Amino acid sequence: MKLTVYKSTGSWYIVRDDTGKIFNARIKGKLKIGGITSTNPIAVGDIVEAEMENELEGTLTISAIEQRKNYITRTSPQNKHQHHIIASNLDQSLLFATLKDPKTSNGFIDRFLITSEAYHLPSIIVFNKTDIYGDKENDRFEELKELYEKIGYKVVRTSTISGEGIDEIKELLKDKVTLFSGHSGVGKSSFVNTIFPELGLKTQVVSDWSGKGLHTTTFAEMYDLPFGGKIIDTPGIRE
Repeated sequence: MKLTVYKSTGSWYIVRDDTGKIFNARIKGKLKIGGITSTNPIAVGDIVEAEMENELEGTLTISAIEQRKNYITRTSPQNKHQHHIIASNLDQSLLFATLKDPKTSNGFIDRFLITSEAYHLPSIIVFNKTDIYGDKENDRFEELKELYEKIGYKVVRTSTISGEGIDEIKELLKDKVTLFSGHSGVGKSSFVNTIFPELGLKTQVVSDWSGKGLHTTTFAEMYDLPFGGKIIDTPGIRE
């Protein structure tokens, strides 16, 4: 049977079939994966083939991976000379940035956009927490909006407090598989909770002493949106 990988926790994977039924699956024996050199052979978003391993426990054995449409990687946390696939089979990426508490640097945004371009992944830039912006941040936003829109990127202002931009983002997410990314503390989990409150993702405040966010997501995980489409939430990337 063919299934989609929704979460990877190391040796076990949470997979779902076309009817929405969830199984635990693992790789057993030698899995033939041509040309894959990443530290993780299977990533969230992969379409896999699997057979029943234990009917009583509902566990499956993954026997093959379908060709990926695309994927995006980062440096492996264990080995800087290897890469780790964050997610695969994506339609777009959505980068959360903030201009205050914490401030996202231009360099961080540019590096993310370059990575997305390298993997043929269209990107949308979301400037979040606009409810705390003063005149300085609003002026800076207008500058950045003009800069990035000139080179073909969509730029959106959002706030989970005022509701600004929420409906626009929902429309952009509808019926697409979207990678959510951003450095820690930009309000990514709060945003997901706003559009999909049933999830109740953990959120954490920005560290007072450093002005940097604290990590709340430890594994990439896919969620089905109630209005159509899927999002893949990823661990906060360090600046």
